[in-house]
Amino acid sequence: MGDELNDSGCLEKSRNDSVSEHEDERSHSPDIHFEPVMKLPLIDVKTLEEEEEVLIQLRGKLYRYVTTPGEPPEWKERGTGDVKILRNEAGYCRILMRRDKTFKVCANHYVSANMELKPSHGSDKAWVWSTLADFADEEPKPELLALRFGSVENAQKFKEKFDEAKKMQVEAIKESKIAAAESEAPTKELESLAIKDEGKEVKKEESITAVPESPLEGAAESPKQ
Repeated sequence: MGDELNDSGCLEKSRNDSVSEHEDERSHSPDIHFEPVMKLPLIDVKTLEEEEEVLIQLRGKLYRYVTTPGEPPEWKERGTGDVKILRNEAGYCRILMRRDKTFKVCANHYVSANMELKPSHGSDKAWVWSTLADFADEEPKPELLALRFGSVENAQKFKEKFDEAKKMQVEAIKESKIAAAESEAPTKELESLAIKDEGKEVKKEESITAVPESPLEGAAESPKQ
């Protein structure tokens, strides 16, 4: 298409012609590529979760019960993200949760046999429980936590794995006690043998001291003739 007349009678280029000119300008523009000044190597970040078995992983929103002096207690949001129940090689289980995007830990504590999941205000999508030592802030401290899921099904799945983790924890403690007792048995046996050997040494020393002295012992050397 060529030029067209506008309302004032002046010539102006058609829209198609202007578009084609812009395309020509882009096609002739140089392809500029900048090499990075410094290439950073990829770093494999360890989270200490690599050697643990993931029993379950679900999305949820975590709350903690906060009591501040001079203020009424309240539930405050702790973070939203994936909550996991992990099991290590020794059989001990823990709950670990990280916030989205920042991956900051917002829950990290062992599952104990006396922990109980209770419905939150009668809701079938949320659970409440307490722990004596949560390590989310590095230093252990007691926490009252609530976890809300997106569906009833996920909440029930979490409870099932939570109850399984409690049983695993009990078994792991039993096995550790048995292993400790078995490791102490040889030590006690060696200690008893050492006591017996020490008794024999004492008797031997007594028998040596009981031998009568020779009449020549302690005598001065005779002078040479």
